[in-house]
Amino acid sequence: MDKPSSRDLILQLQAGSLEALGELYDRYQALVYRTALVITNDSNAAEDLLQDVFLRLHRFADRIDPQRPLEPWLYRMTANLSYTWVKRSRRWYRPLEDLAEWLVGGEKNSPQEQIEQDDDWEQVQRAVSSLPLQQRVVGVLYYLNDLSLQEISDILDVPVGTVKSRLHYGRMALKLKLGLDNDILPDLNHERP
Repeated sequence: MDKPSSRDLILQLQAGSLEALGELYDRYQALVYRTALVITNDSNAAEDLLQDVFLRLHRFADRIDPQRPLEPWLYRMTANLSYTWVKRSRRWYRPLEDLAEWLVGGEKNSPQEQIEQDDDWEQVQRAVSSLPLQQRVVGVLYYLNDLSLQEISDILDVPVGTVKSRLHYGRMALKLKLGLDNDILPDLNHERP
């Protein structure tokens, strides 16, 4: 049996189906959690925000247009709730073990290679965490969630030029902090649509 489309699930949710909410949760939980985790740097906060996003999806289902993709709504809600959490907590010191495991994953390295990889990851984590929040969110949506500039613009309700600017300055800050060559983080001249 084919899986129902997100559109069908939204229509079912609007009719009061909790099963549809469960299906949407199963389908999109990784996207929401990963985005919240990178923005907040806190796995507990990301878990709480994941729950909050889907509670709001249930609560505001009647306001969602089933003819439009659901992902932008989820990204916008996640980004907004994460912004609020960061502003309230001001907690930037907690490591991103879950994200590191997700990103690094794969084959097991020798102990020496693992130590070097852990040191590299910690350095990247500190550099990303030091970015201003707006640059970090745009970077997460672009690099981690693979969204286009226009999609990010629509989600954050800012002009595309603002998205480009935040990406540019965030990229430059990361290159400087990590001592990277210009080729490591691609410039916007090689932009995806």
